Amino acid sequence: MQYELGFIGAGNMAEAIAKAAIDKHILQPQQIIAADPSPQRRDAFKKLGVTATDDNTQAVKDTKQLLLAVKPQVMAQAASDLGKHGSPQQVFISIMAGINTPNLAAAIAQQGNIPNPRVVRVMPNTPLQVGLGMAGVALGQHATQQDAALTMQLFSAAGKVILVDESQLDAVTALSGSGPAYVFYLAQAMQRAATELGLTEHAATLTTQTILGAAHLLAASSETPADLRRKVTSPGGTTEAAINHLDAQNTADSIVNAIKAAHQRSIELGK
Repeated sequence: MQYELGFIGAGNMAEAIAKAAIDKHILQPQQIIAADPSPQRRDAFKKLGVTATDDNTQAVKDTKQLLLAVKPQVMAQAASDLGKHGSPQQVFISIMAGINTPNLAAAIAQQGNIPNPRVVRVMPNTPLQVGLGMAGVALGQHATQQDAALTMQLFSAAGKVILVDESQLDAVTALSGSGPAYVFYLAQAMQRAATELGLTEHAATLTTQTILGAAHLLAASSETPADLRRKVTSPGGTTEAAINHLDAQNTADSIVNAIKAAHQRSIELGK
């Protein structure tokens, strides 16, 4: 086959994955093809040196690994293209939210050419676009450990990757898939507080650098989040006043319950 990796759907996440793979020398631009109906999205891939087409068939026929990066509502058409023009030797990697591997495999197999599709499901998050993503990888019934290794190598170019059972992907979705939104929610509140305290001009800088620094410190430290928090919380001090207020509002329980709500919704969408 002419290409090592093909994208069905060439949105921002797909572009970030391709760029990371090229930057980390996992793949050369000429080893990648992307299919998308949007001229703008095809142009974005062409700027990376990647072949771009509006024809899914071309990408499917000529590629060893196919990454499905389309919206879940167009899954049926994408799966039909894979089933009609793909082969049993190919690996199908999906980042479509809410589509489990049995359903995707069944949709591909429905065409009759690939009775046991090798499907790998990935739940990445948006920081992948800046090389700091977190992705959970789960194997479908007929995918192999080699398929897992190839997928993990690809996504590790843009962050960190873990291999989990598919039953755990709803939890991964709730925690790290949706997780950036929780941090942005906190940032939004911190900026609002900064503005109300008269720091309007510097609100964004103070908030962003504080969150960035805390995340780096957490990543670099062998201590737990609780230990690090205690080191900032002097008895009778300003931080303790803030933490006491958060505890009085049951903020920790609210966060845990919010993540559980996201988990439940992920399960519902998967059905």
